[in-house]
Amino acid sequence: MFLVSKLFWVFAQPLSAAFLLCALAALLVFAGWRRLGGLSALLAALILFVTLFTTTGTVALQVLEARFPKPAQDPQMLSCMIVLGGALDTEINTARGGIELNQAADRFVEALRLARSHPEARILISGGDGSISGIYEGEAQASERLFSAFGISPDRLVKENASRTTYENTLNTAELLKDQGLENCLLITSAYHMPRAIGLFRAAGMTVTPWPADYRTSGIVGLSFDFTQPSLNAQLTTTAAREWMSLAAYHFAGRIGDIFPR
Repeated sequence: MFLVSKLFWVFAQPLSAAFLLCALAALLVFAGWRRLGGLSALLAALILFVTLFTTTGTVALQVLEARFPKPAQDPQMLSCMIVLGGALDTEINTARGGIELNQAADRFVEALRLARSHPEARILISGGDGSISGIYEGEAQASERLFSAFGISPDRLVKENASRTTYENTLNTAELLKDQGLENCLLITSAYHMPRAIGLFRAAGMTVTPWPADYRTSGIVGLSFDFTQPSLNAQLTTTAAREWMSLAAYHFAGRIGDIFPR
């Protein structure tokens, strides 16, 4: 299932779909099916226009980010927090032995902030090597260097270094929480990713408090044309499409109860 999902996304993301439709159009025209070829090219152009020159992706991401608002105040007492992987560049860290962060770095920034203000809290880092090759250092392992660099004792860390997907994050974390006697933890992940994560944790029978981080949108953008930042629009649309597709896939596979957990 892991490999299937990875390969599916290679072709299902908006820019890949547009390229495949362009290739199909060329083949259809070459075969003499000009009308079908033209229709395929038109559909590819439509996908590209929506992806590059509208705020569709931003609006779709905003809906996800607004599902679980962040609490207005920090918790007074905090015994544990769960940080889902996805914020460390495993390929670079494996090659260079560093702690290179990617766009989701706020997951770890927020965890560090809370860890410093709540020295009694345990920190469970859940994330292995999510690549198809499986040859890179897992995020949970690399995160020890990050937390140690900021004065957080390795004794406070619980490392789950085997999971490759959010579903595996949930299964493996549940076992570790039980073994460590930890419960009622904060769940720290990207705001757009929180609905799917909460759905999975609920399905696994775990009670967690959503603590979203890594917001990608302002939350106030309306649907409109936007010709100023096509590369960013494409990135946001791709992120939104992947998350909405994942929510639908997890629901129909029976892994989460509601298609859009609240």
